[in-house]
Amino acid sequence: MSMLTNTLGRYFAGRFAVATLGVFASIFLLLVLVDYIEMVRRTSGLASASAIVVAETSLFRVPQSLEKLTPFCVLIGAMTCYLALSRRLELVVARAAGVSAWQFISPALACAIVLGVLATTAYNPMSAKLRELSKRTEAELFGGVPGGGLQDASGFWINQVTNEGQAIINAARSEQQGVRLTGLTVFRFDPDSKFRERIESREATLEDGRWLFKDVRRFTLDGPPVEQKTFALPTSLTSAQVRNSFSTPETVSFWQLPSYIRSSESSGFASAGYRLQYHKLIAQPFLLAAMVMLAASVSLRFFRFGGVQKMVLSGVGSGFLLYVLSKITEDLSKAELMNPIAAAWLPVCVGGLAGFLVLLYQEDG
Repeated sequence: MSMLTNTLGRYFAGRFAVATLGVFASIFLLLVLVDYIEMVRRTSGLASASAIVVAETSLFRVPQSLEKLTPFCVLIGAMTCYLALSRRLELVVARAAGVSAWQFISPALACAIVLGVLATTAYNPMSAKLRELSKRTEAELFGGVPGGGLQDASGFWINQVTNEGQAIINAARSEQQGVRLTGLTVFRFDPDSKFRERIESREATLEDGRWLFKDVRRFTLDGPPVEQKTFALPTSLTSAQVRNSFSTPETVSFWQLPSYIRSSESSGFASAGYRLQYHKLIAQPFLLAAMVMLAASVSLRFFRFGGVQKMVLSGVGSGFLLYVLSKITEDLSKAELMNPIAAAWLPVCVGGLAGFLVLLYQEDG
């Protein structure tokens, strides 16, 4: 405990935090640059797309993508920190003063847990909120042409059947987990499955018992197009059903996940994805600590012994294998072949135990 509070412990923790945040900021800037270039290419034909709006959209999109790379940022940051300390012989001095490897790793472990708690409770809700803002900005940029602009794969599809017949809804973009749609095309059929009309709309909002469309153009087989400001399409869908179809667990804030889980279970939908995401966020602080253990197990070797390149490659390789394991357990959990708690905590246990055993062998033989 004294190592966590004395000057040397604070120094090691500070060096680790600076290295990790530096890696995080570097990857963030790289992703923003790549995303901005792609956004500029896609908005080149839009007069309303200014450089500031495009840059703002990229800034709002990147945090959620970067959240998935947080464990690798901690892994690379810890390796960079310990390799720098070793190169400057600071670890040699610490060992000569009687400080063991376990003692100068403990400040980084504590710091990683604190970063993980902040990532779960603060960064995750912020990234989800910014992602919603980016979707809103994209809808304003590309909402003028139904079905145009940026789309997620082939868009979003809804098939609903009411007393008035069948309606197939295609939306280019989704906001608020499907409650608000933009860039819409609707194909309506009567109860006898005969084509009735095609509807194009700039946006639609799900209300109680209906979809409310705005800026509508209706096309029929026997008449000219009709333009309307608003149009109400009856529906039997509820917000919980639409949200379960449109939202992905990664786009839901940590604080909202319990209500999503309860809502999905009460509606009869599968909640394995939401439960997995919830437990992954709970386990995230310990996953970051496991990454520190892995980094320490491959980066405490003295520079004069050589083999630095092999150490770096082995650290990156172990992180990649841990990522593959997490993806396998995630897929098994979503297919309901593995308990979400086990799927979320298995990579943490494997990574932590692997790093611990290697360090135990290196330090205590």
